[in-house]
Amino acid sequence: MTPRIKSTKAFYRTGSTTVFASQHDQRFSYCLHVPSVHETTDTPLPLLVMQHGTGRTAVQYRDAMADFSERYGCVVLAPLFPAGIGDPDDLHNFKFIEYGGIRYDEELLAIVEEAGTRFTIDTDRFTLHGFSGGGQFAHRFLYLHPERLSGVSIGAPGRVTLIDPEREWWLGTAGFEERFGTPVRLEEIRKVPVHMVVGSEDTETWEINNPGDSNWMDGADAVGRTRVERITALRDNYTALGIGVTLDIVPGVAHHGMGVLDAVRAFAAGVLSARTPSSGS
Repeated sequence: MTPRIKSTKAFYRTGSTTVFASQHDQRFSYCLHVPSVHETTDTPLPLLVMQHGTGRTAVQYRDAMADFSERYGCVVLAPLFPAGIGDPDDLHNFKFIEYGGIRYDEELLAIVEEAGTRFTIDTDRFTLHGFSGGGQFAHRFLYLHPERLSGVSIGAPGRVTLIDPEREWWLGTAGFEERFGTPVRLEEIRKVPVHMVVGSEDTETWEINNPGDSNWMDGADAVGRTRVERITALRDNYTALGIGVTLDIVPGVAHHGMGVLDAVRAFAAGVLSARTPSSGS
């Protein structure tokens, strides 16, 4: 039976919500799926963040994870970082964390905290998944905020940042502390369950080998030409540093975020099963 909705406000804050402007910076926004258990529990619910890629398909990712949200009693949050912030032709800036005075990692954390004031959510730690451009954002966010993550799922990033102080940012982490105000804390990163996922047929290179474009650096192809090769290099980099990684190469799937979501769901379910709820949101 569908629960009786008492007000317009309650309706648009129930289940798959409307899109809200971030109160921290209204250039950015987010939507959620709030599972039905939220109406009957006082226990803060776990949070899964689905970070979009270049196509800004935030709502589609939220909708694709709605059944998962209901089954596991977790809130799904999908932030939206529009293209063209600062530069009308820009498609990529959020992927590299910092641009024109904007720290996209901090914008995400502000959205998470705002959601925690509106809903009964455990915001101390959350699981983060991103695919393609979202996968770029997700692994760079891990370097900055491992203490905020209960797990991270890195999907098919076209450009990877190795944890390597000999390579300049964003190919590696040289100058990371000077740029971001915090060192790469390997001891904290090692505590975070890391999942990587890519389709076995994700081998097109036209988008990720593009010298001269704003999202290119010479040397980006040194760790591989395809997304499969690059995510494997990232896995090897992490493994060499003692960071545990599960890599899923999904048979028959090309560069299609929805096509790898079963692997993401399995990872997120494992993280949720191991979760110890904190005392509040």
